[in-house]
Amino acid sequence: MSHVVFLLVPGVHLLDLAGPAQAFSTAADLGHPYTLSYVAERPLVETAQGLPLVARLDWPALGPEDLIVVPGWRGHTLADSPAIGPGPLRALRDHHAGGGTVASVCAGAEALGRAGMLDGRRCTTHHDVQDELARRYPGATVIRDVLYTADDRVVTSAGIASGIDLALHLVATRHGPAVAAQVARDMVVYARRNGHEPQASAMLRYRSHLDDTVHRAQDLLDARFDRPLPLSTLATAVGVSERTLTRLFTRATGGLTPLRYQQALRLERAEHLMSHGATVDAAARAVGFEDPRMLRRLRAREVV
Repeated sequence: MSHVVFLLVPGVHLLDLAGPAQAFSTAADLGHPYTLSYVAERPLVETAQGLPLVARLDWPALGPEDLIVVPGWRGHTLADSPAIGPGPLRALRDHHAGGGTVASVCAGAEALGRAGMLDGRRCTTHHDVQDELARRYPGATVIRDVLYTADDRVVTSAGIASGIDLALHLVATRHGPAVAAQVARDMVVYARRNGHEPQASAMLRYRSHLDDTVHRAQDLLDARFDRPLPLSTLATAVGVSERTLTRLFTRATGGLTPLRYQQALRLERAEHLMSHGATVDAAARAVGFEDPRMLRRLRAREVV
């Protein structure tokens, strides 16, 4: 069981909260065990949009597999953000120290900064307050014009709807791209918006189309990206000829063939494994490459 706890601050933006909550709730509906809780320093929290929210005052017991998310709130500057007591800040620090993940949406990065969790890490926030975040926390590296960053289990996102991208990234990291694709399709959020390429999931980056045949082919590739899936098998599964599938796929994804799409999925997963200590050879085997030289060639091509 994975517990997702949302820390609610007065003036919280509804979409900062509702987007990630919907993503994890949808993952739960699809059979992945998520429990959602909402914690605040007062039982009734007024949102920026005027809808009051009821929250619990006590923190549930959390383990390394669990997540705390701090949605953003309304404010012209970070300096005039609502007060956050020592209890929630300590909960953020303790959870991360215990191996858990903490995340923020928009101005929620300010809470992570106050908890001392941005020093020495890459982070981002809404473009309106990026410069201020950099000034307030000079030990942090603020990355501009990206949807989200992830650095040592501290995940930050740009704000508002990018909280959905953050949640889908976490779902994909934990359960694989096929599950995240299924959640995204259920939420009808195929489009991947502007973001820095390394931060953008390949599963989402090439889903900004409405061709159902191609989506079904991508679903199969997402689920079996680490196994051989000949074009003939893929075409038969979605009910079209190989030539038609290649034409539709290339047009929908902006130039990728099914093979190149599968390679993009493999490369992204391999990079994730290597960032967690796997060797190139081990990562290559884990994602389905019989020869690690293919992974090395793909990585070199991405750099170029």
